Amino acid sequence: MPQPELVIFDCDGVLVDSEIIAARIDTELLAEAGVEIEMEDFISRYAGLTFKEIALRVEKEYGVPLQASIIDRSKKLLDERLGRDVKAVDGARAAVMSVAGPKCVCSNSPSERLEAMLGRTGLLPLFSGNIFSARATPSGKPKPAPDVFLYGAERMGANPANCFVVEDSVHGITGAKAAGMRVIGFTGGAHSWPGHADALTEAGAETVIRRWADLPGVLAALAMWSEDAG
Repeated sequence: MPQPELVIFDCDGVLVDSEIIAARIDTELLAEAGVEIEMEDFISRYAGLTFKEIALRVEKEYGVPLQASIIDRSKKLLDERLGRDVKAVDGARAAVMSVAGPKCVCSNSPSERLEAMLGRTGLLPLFSGNIFSARATPSGKPKPAPDVFLYGAERMGANPANCFVVEDSVHGITGAKAAGMRVIGFTGGAHSWPGHADALTEAGAETVIRRWADLPGVLAALAMWSEDAG
């Protein structure tokens, strides 16, 4: 495997600094509903999940029923703040451009939000329309299900075993590993917390980078090394 057949980027917290914005909104809404969760705790447990899935888990874990309207409120507030405040993660553009071969985005965010965020940050043209939302896959299952990764690989004509995924969340890594892909963890987003890299490694990342400048060297090194070797 001298070169990856496909490099897959997560979007939130990897290409754009949206996870910290979402976490602030969601912890505020949950606090209003009577569930107080510290920001670091919230991010370490729920980053990478849709808010619908977060709400279901919170209801189960805290035994507090949440109104269905909280999901719509989260979406409305998030789209408003992202439209105003979202920025690209430092170095993301250069990192994406450094990938000479096929590349795409696989994300839990809805297609409209992905295009809006990537458009606002100037990253949209770099993917030539190869942007896949879990919600738009045949199953509609979000990460940690592997479906969006498998769908992206199929659409791009790549063997999952020869794909690299860059992910910032345990749930994303879980999905990528279940898809049979190799994973590089990323901790360069504003939402990163102490222990973030260790959590990504434990979830299955082969290595973890904090700076986008490290991606080309890491990709080249890992592409030369097969997990089956030795």
